[in-house]
Amino acid sequence: MDSPAPFDARSNIGAYQIGVLISFMLLGVTVTQAYVYYTRFPDDSWKQKSLVAFVCICEFAQAVCISHALYKFTVVDYRNTDLITGRLPRSLDAAVFFAGLIEECVQGFFAYRILRISNRLFIPVAIWIFASLRLILSCVVFGITLRLGSLHSYYEHWSWLSLFLWSAGAGNDIFTTVVLLYLLCSHRAVGQKRTVALVDKLIIWSIETGLLTSATQILLLILFITKKATMIWLAVFVVSSRLYANSLLASLNSRETLRAMNGQEGSLQAVVLRSPIAFQPTNPRVDSKIPHGHGFHSDVEQ
Repeated sequence: MDSPAPFDARSNIGAYQIGVLISFMLLGVTVTQAYVYYTRFPDDSWKQKSLVAFVCICEFAQAVCISHALYKFTVVDYRNTDLITGRLPRSLDAAVFFAGLIEECVQGFFAYRILRISNRLFIPVAIWIFASLRLILSCVVFGITLRLGSLHSYYEHWSWLSLFLWSAGAGNDIFTTVVLLYLLCSHRAVGQKRTVALVDKLIIWSIETGLLTSATQILLLILFITKKATMIWLAVFVVSSRLYANSLLASLNSRETLRAMNGQEGSLQAVVLRSPIAFQPTNPRVDSKIPHGHGFHSDVEQ
């Protein structure tokens, strides 16, 4: 492997600093959404509330890790131009672990939604397997980087691991989004006219949230391959987990909008999806394939 390129503060410390600032902005959005969730949906199951709490804790833990790394880069190692060949902060290694936890929880949550709606086990299990594989790989990367002397050493021997990790994440996000869109479009085709506007809204939300996380993972892959000698890819990495957490909370909080639409469109029972529900009209002869159930779902207020 070629030796590292000459140090450029703008594409290294500067890029990472911008990524951390954006990450903290999104953390503020996460905190706001979490507050909205707990105040507006106090009757949700304890499992769902615990999931949200755990994701938020991981978000704060990762924020501490990436901010400590920024402090080390800009204060402790001030004027050090060997960031790529020198020892990276262990806190940055830990950030990889917390990002894996967040993404595993969010993808598992949406896989469960697919299970509740489709009543088919194969697809959710496939999503869970890929999400678990991604978490395992994140733990492996965490362990490897703790033992390696520099980021340059990781590039030289283990870069394929990150490529596989992010490829699996992007593929899983795209697959989950496509499945949800298929389910929503299927329900739209057999639903009553009054449900079409609601399902259309869900389709738009599914595309927005699914494509955002998928595109971020793909961008991360591209930058890691083409800008490996810089920290530009690292700036995208510290932002990516925030998008997952916010997609989860936006999915849950969107029920407020659907409640308002439900008051105009008619009475519907809801099961929260990625963005964020599928419908069954009160007429039992219509959309009979959409399952009722308990677990993580909540009803739209009548």
